Amino acid sequence: MKVIELHKSVTDSNDRDADRLRAEMKEAGVLLINIMSSPGSGKTTLLSSTIKGMPETRIAVLEADIDSAVDAEKIESLGAKAVQVHTDGMCHMDAGMTRAGLEGMGFEDVDLAVLENVGNLICPAEFDTGAGKNVMILSITEGDDKPLKYPLMFETSDALVISKIDALPYFNFDMEKCMERARRLNPDIQIFPLSAKTGEGMDAWISWLHEEINRWRENS
Repeated sequence: MKVIELHKSVTDSNDRDADRLRAEMKEAGVLLINIMSSPGSGKTTLLSSTIKGMPETRIAVLEADIDSAVDAEKIESLGAKAVQVHTDGMCHMDAGMTRAGLEGMGFEDVDLAVLENVGNLICPAEFDTGAGKNVMILSITEGDDKPLKYPLMFETSDALVISKIDALPYFNFDMEKCMERARRLNPDIQIFPLSAKTGEGMDAWISWLHEEINRWRENS
């Protein structure tokens, strides 16, 4: 198990660094997606189910955390390439830190690279990581008012996964209201209500990933 210690990225040009990394990933034909959410939303569970549902796709995962290597070990046990990156206390990843993680892991034989960003609904939305697509996960256990409280996260995401829908009967979560609030902030956002536990809704999510991988390569 490889663990990469990342220290604070000192740069005044994160946006330029992100654009440069995005161009390099495009040239390599590797789609990088940045997954953001609060802690406990089910990021690692979703990734595990995604890996199982895409056996023909070569997936690599950057697990960003302040400490520990638990998540990377789970992903690696499924046969996917994984590396744990420690952010030295930082509550987000930026383009420089993402590049360091990708270079440490290697992505020459990868179709889809996934950055599982640090669990936080504020900082990760403020920093461009160089990803081709940004994805937010919102668990129904967190409430349908999150678009009102964290608008930037919804505005910067290309897709919204509403997770743990198998628990809907037990929580006061208005699906339609949440989706309407998200689309008011971002009319183009793709929304995938699903349960990684039961598999409900996973087909639509996986189909979207396949389409985005193909589109990324066609335009490379």
